[in-house]
Amino acid sequence: MIKHSEPHKIGQGELFKNLILGGQDGIVNILGILLGVAVATQSTSMVLLAGLAATFAESVSMAAVAYTSSRAEVEHYEAELGRENWEIDNLPDREKQEIIDIYKEKGFSGQLLDQVVNQIISNREVWLRTMMKEELKMEDPRDGQSPLKQGIIVGASAVIGSLVPVSPFFFFPISLAMWLSVIISFVFLFAFGAYKSQLTSGKWLQGGFELMLIGGAAALAGYFVGTFFQVPVG
Repeated sequence: MIKHSEPHKIGQGELFKNLILGGQDGIVNILGILLGVAVATQSTSMVLLAGLAATFAESVSMAAVAYTSSRAEVEHYEAELGRENWEIDNLPDREKQEIIDIYKEKGFSGQLLDQVVNQIISNREVWLRTMMKEELKMEDPRDGQSPLKQGIIVGASAVIGSLVPVSPFFFFPISLAMWLSVIISFVFLFAFGAYKSQLTSGKWLQGGFELMLIGGAAALAGYFVGTFFQVPVG
């Protein structure tokens, strides 16, 4: 007898999604800013000031957006859940008919349909979850990470991702640091894109290059803006 031993870790996919979201956005957003300031000023101190200020401002903003959007999703689900609860209490015949219609569309009929429907409505929790999932097409967001945890993970990963393009400017002259910042950022972006695509479409190479191109667009935008506003040295 062959046992199914594939490990299923609840919440792992959502955890990696938030880590990648924060990390890739941190790299892309900060890379363009750094190159723009570096080209415009040729000053390492200005680059570090701009990079670190943008890092923490961006990370707080992303954490707040992740928290509020996740919280709004939970509140919307709970509002719809409350409405379905009220309808089961006050309009049970109509709600039962909706279950019948749902399972008729799935191909159930006759005695089997009656058994399935009666089994579902005999358990209020099952009835309620069936209405939420089958009628409203809503998954329960409360089964995953809490809004606060999502905000913290996205914010923290954005800080870490943002420090990737910033780090060379701590150790190298500005001209060399610019090239290293681009190269290191592209390596991380390719890894993020490849991993994310491997989890979804399986086209890891395409996903890696696509995210690298996005980073390249941000780098070029920052570079050209910096060139336009370049401050004469000396």
